[in-house]
Amino acid sequence: MNIRVLRYFIEIVREGNISSAAHRLHISQPALSRQIMELETTLGVTLFERGHRQIKLTQEGYYLYERAQEITALVDKTTYHLQSNSVVSGTLDIGAGESSALMPLMDVLAQILRYYPEVRVNLTSGDSTAIRQQVGQGSLEFGVVMGHENLLNYNSLTLPAQNRWGILMRRTEPLAAKPVITPGDLLGLSLLTSVQSRVQDTFRDWAGDLINQYNFVGNYNLLYNAELLVKAGAGMALAYDGIANLYDQDLVFRPLAPALTDANILIWNKDHQLPNVAQLFLRLLRERIAANGEGGRAD
Repeated sequence: MNIRVLRYFIEIVREGNISSAAHRLHISQPALSRQIMELETTLGVTLFERGHRQIKLTQEGYYLYERAQEITALVDKTTYHLQSNSVVSGTLDIGAGESSALMPLMDVLAQILRYYPEVRVNLTSGDSTAIRQQVGQGSLEFGVVMGHENLLNYNSLTLPAQNRWGILMRRTEPLAAKPVITPGDLLGLSLLTSVQSRVQDTFRDWAGDLINQYNFVGNYNLLYNAELLVKAGAGMALAYDGIANLYDQDLVFRPLAPALTDANILIWNKDHQLPNVAQLFLRLLRERIAANGEGGRAD
């Protein structure tokens, strides 16, 4: 596949028709149509359902559109880093799950943005599996994963703050009267839990044999939509403290007991040379942790 043709394809999808895309790309419509037809022939798939005015992506077209954006972004990033030797500029791509414990990292990013006006930051939200994959592929310089992860293929730095697990519920729930939630309290209740917690042993170890009696009615990736489902009365959500919008007086958070916590671990690829802005970020973060005596650990 030709990178230039992938960029053409992306522009067609964004514009919604070939003639508008051709106008923006400053090429003729027949030439652009021919390029896309040759791409379809090369791949052996149909990318568009062509209508009179609008085009619609096929399933294969949607897949290529997602991958094409990743590929072209990585090409642009690679080109920039090869051409920029010493200037602290460019884009810092960082992925993380949701956690209020990420403030030290955000403080450092804010410092860089204040003093280096040429720097831009892209923040990507996702679960640990997605973040690890993107760091491994090179589309993210850094990721923050939470919980107990196999990180043998990554450099890592354990951040000082911990994430505390608990239950998000409506204030009217009888369980809301308790200051903490024990394993037996969750029997007979409808529970939403993160995909990550279901595949790790942390919550299973906390609940013991009772976990086999829990009524898990659904999973979530990031908490916001699960929070709406809790508010609608569909159940309670196992979540980290400090994420849900507790300005909403309808909801309360109660921590688990015995206390259950997860670490926040910054990771980056062992095999990739970090660009200047990424090296600056890592240095400033380590200095901040050391200056505050917060004891971040490098692995």
